[in-house]
Amino acid sequence: MEQRDEGGAQVREKVAWVLVRDHQVLVTRSHGRDVFYFPGGMREPGESDSQTLVREIDEELQTAIDPATMVHVGTFEVPAGHPERGPFRMICYTADHQGPLAPAMEIAEKAWFGYADRHRVSYVDSLVLQALYDGGLLR
Repeated sequence: MEQRDEGGAQVREKVAWVLVRDHQVLVTRSHGRDVFYFPGGMREPGESDSQTLVREIDEELQTAIDPATMVHVGTFEVPAGHPERGPFRMICYTADHQGPLAPAMEIAEKAWFGYADRHRVSYVDSLVLQALYDGGLLR
């Protein structure tokens, strides 16, 4: 789904899940890609952030997000003209879950990254890692 920025340009948006354990964060890598990303995806028409997150995480990691526990972590943006296909906005949430965290569909693998792994993620994901590090959640 796309929104408009202040200048009226279309901005692609992703709803992402931020799961931190033992000072590391869960990331995934799609088949055919080298870069890791936070799990999540784009909204279907009419979906809320919680509906998107529940659907995407079930599709990608076969686990059930508890929407009642969702907490907004932050919204991170790639500006227009950036080499990584800006403008782009990623809206991040933490949430409790039940299930195996088993890669499914387009997900080739999952990994647990610390701050030192930020060079292995996309630009917008590196902004999230920096925020988590600055907040004392990552090492």
